[in-house]
Amino acid sequence: MKVVRFTGADGPRVGLLEGGVIVDALAALPEGDSARRYFVDTQSFIRAGEDGLKAARRLIAEAPAAARRPASGAQLLAPILPATILCSGSNYHAHNAEKANTPISGKEPEFFVMTADNVVGPDEPVVYDPRYTTKLDCETELAIVIGKEGRHIPRERALEHVFGYTIVNDVTARDLQVRRSPEGSVWYEVGRGKMFDTSAPLGPVIVTADEIPDPQALMLRTRINGELRQETSTSDMIFSCAELVHFFSTGITLRPGMVIITGTPAGTAWSNDAELGGKWQAQPGLVRASRYCLPGDIVESEIEKIGILRNEVVHI
Repeated sequence: MKVVRFTGADGPRVGLLEGGVIVDALAALPEGDSARRYFVDTQSFIRAGEDGLKAARRLIAEAPAAARRPASGAQLLAPILPATILCSGSNYHAHNAEKANTPISGKEPEFFVMTADNVVGPDEPVVYDPRYTTKLDCETELAIVIGKEGRHIPRERALEHVFGYTIVNDVTARDLQVRRSPEGSVWYEVGRGKMFDTSAPLGPVIVTADEIPDPQALMLRTRINGELRQETSTSDMIFSCAELVHFFSTGITLRPGMVIITGTPAGTAWSNDAELGGKWQAQPGLVRASRYCLPGDIVESEIEKIGILRNEVVHI
């Protein structure tokens, strides 16, 4: 099942995407139907658990024509606005090989946090603000949407807590993120480097976990202006999705609607920036970045079984 948010006549609506058609969940349910509470927003749908999924499957099969609309004409929004986005960095073997690393890179999950204030949806602009950064980089990442509450979740049960998966473009201000001492040691200031306006494009859909039984077997790609910059399998993650759910749950209770992003593979513009410790590793088919992102660039973040998230970089 694919879950979307789209612009309706009275504001954002929850939709169910099937075969190029969106079922408007609220429009399909009569006033007074108890299932309407499941579709007030995406978080309500996720919190409804199996009851919400059963209602959604019924709507996909039985919704009247008046509640269906072509996806091609819909203005899609970010499918969820998560209050908390837990972010794992330096989580692909190949990405670690192409950049400057901190002493813990690849040895334990490196993490930072973003919020709904950073999120934009499909086809919304990524802001280029030269007063903030001139080294704006883009990274396609698989995002885990939590479906069931838990703390100290064991690895072997972790995927039971997943509602579904979506795509995040982890937009990064590299000149604010990567710091080097005169002695040559490296550290990351991920607060300023990662958390700013439009730094978390998210979407275009959430695919429920039953359609992605193995999140470590998905192809991931990034294209900028049509050039293939990143292409790899999520099997190259250092810490798997299950391990990241376990890791984050040791510190805080994971709740429905939280999102975990899982890191990016090789092919970033950072890899071509020797000043910041970049070490480009040539890979068949990939185009070496000649610069960081600039206004007018079109970024396409693609993950198998989920889709393509497109955003244009625009000058503030």
